[in-house]
Amino acid sequence: METKLDLTKEYGLVLEGGGAKGAYQIGAWKALREAGVRIKGVSGTSVGALNGALICMDDLERAENLWANISYSQVMDVDDELMKKLFDKTQMTGELWRETMKEVFRMMGDGGMDIGPLRHLIEENVDEKLIRESPVQFYCSTYSITDRRELNVDMKTVPEGQMKDMLLASAYLPGFKNTKLHGKTYVDGGATNVLPMDVLLEQGYQDLILLRIFGVGREKRVSIPEGVTVIEIAPQVNLGNTLQFDAGKSRRNMKMGYFDALRVIYGLQGKIYYIEQTQEECYYLKQLIQTEPRIRKELLEAYELGGDPEQELREFMEVFLPLLASELKLGREWNYSSLYLAVLENVARALKIPRYRVYTVPELLGEIGSRIREKGIPEEFPDYGKLILEKRDLKEEDE
Repeated sequence: METKLDLTKEYGLVLEGGGAKGAYQIGAWKALREAGVRIKGVSGTSVGALNGALICMDDLERAENLWANISYSQVMDVDDELMKKLFDKTQMTGELWRETMKEVFRMMGDGGMDIGPLRHLIEENVDEKLIRESPVQFYCSTYSITDRRELNVDMKTVPEGQMKDMLLASAYLPGFKNTKLHGKTYVDGGATNVLPMDVLLEQGYQDLILLRIFGVGREKRVSIPEGVTVIEIAPQVNLGNTLQFDAGKSRRNMKMGYFDALRVIYGLQGKIYYIEQTQEECYYLKQLIQTEPRIRKELLEAYELGGDPEQELREFMEVFLPLLASELKLGREWNYSSLYLAVLENVARALKIPRYRVYTVPELLGEIGSRIREKGIPEEFPDYGKLILEKRDLKEEDE
């Protein structure tokens, strides 16, 4: 595949805060790294700052291991089993709720949730020497309650031994037990700047890549100077709760981040799947209209259309296809390629075809054909339109 990003440029990477959702950013970084995208500087808030430290260290293996094996008790002084039940709707009972609230009131009485484990996690995984020696610039955003001001810290200029403390300062979410650091009190950087792109703009960066995870916090309004390019890599489904430090969820989010980054890097198409699209628009129009006449008639009748055999093809193109595009929520700017790929994706999803791999259109069609034969669905529907109509109520699966 040919990259759509200019690999001759050096990019600034902006890492949004968002707690447990941060695994997504490591997956995206892996894809950028593999593609040869050069990172000149990183700015991060909260978990984005922690991930930024790992990126500056260029230690992908450590970052992947950290997130693939994360647990609640590695971040907060809590019981892992209780937290798992709390985030599992099937296990939420009145008794569990009372037990949880009792624990919450106990922690609040003690000044908040103890995040001593997070301090230990940072101590174990962040190498200050490697960061200082890294060619990558590194900025961390937090808010000083003591000084009543937002801080965008150049991490290579902080006094020796204080870098890890500043990472912790950036992650003090409300409700966490807040211990003074070097005589000052801080709060999570997301309180004032959850997506610190302004930090790199002020340093003169012309090309930014935003790794979005949609954490809770204030997203500052930023004026983008003329000539600056901003590329966004973002999930299209919910990454979970900010405090859901579950290893299984994190592994899933890392995988999603990796493939979402591939979509941006290589210009892959699709909203559900990752499709390498190499055909012209006329190819997709041909695929849509070559439906067998009998099937086309059934599709029209499903929408209470048709009736005049001589106008059937015209009505199919001018009325049915726009209705189908609306059904699939493609918006007014839809075209034949986006419609065909949306049909293809929805059928693939209905048939539970694996999502996380890069497909060409023929490859995805082949997978659909194989699954249809497995399920014994008649193969007389070459465009699979009827299957789509039968699956109108299908919702996005949390794979």
